[in-house]
Amino acid sequence: MSNSKKVVLVGGCFDVIHPGHIIFLSKAKKLGDELVVLLESDENIKRLKGVNRPVHNQKERADVLRALKFVDKVILLPNMQSNEDYEKIIKKIKPDFIAATKGVLGSEHKERIAKLVGAKMKYVTKIIGSYSSSGILNHNKDLYVLTKVKRQGSL
Repeated sequence: MSNSKKVVLVGGCFDVIHPGHIIFLSKAKKLGDELVVLLESDENIKRLKGVNRPVHNQKERADVLRALKFVDKVILLPNMQSNEDYEKIIKKIKPDFIAATKGVLGSEHKERIAKLVGAKMKYVTKIIGSYSSSGILNHNKDLYVLTKVKRQGSL
């Protein structure tokens, strides 16, 4: 990364992109010149979110993120085994800022890494409404079951 550019680092699953993701990424980009996204591996998402996840594989998720005008670079993470694995990658990136959403699990880890690499930790959004990839998927699953039951005449 160029030292003259201010680098902003974010990370996540970004499995089912929703308005909360868009707002978060656009606000993160405003912190600097270059927005870098660390994209979780399929294996890690499956471990974190369950056997039916991710909906989209890592390459598909990266393609969607790269299509967003405020995302400058997407780094595909391998299956990370420890916090130290993340630290090694983040030290190489040398971000000026690590951006996150306030109230999301893992904030303490991001704050610790920001201190470790000399970056400023910035919370650019709070959790926005009820936006959640898991919530969207569960809602759609409930609608699917309801529709199926109605078609079968059980309601």
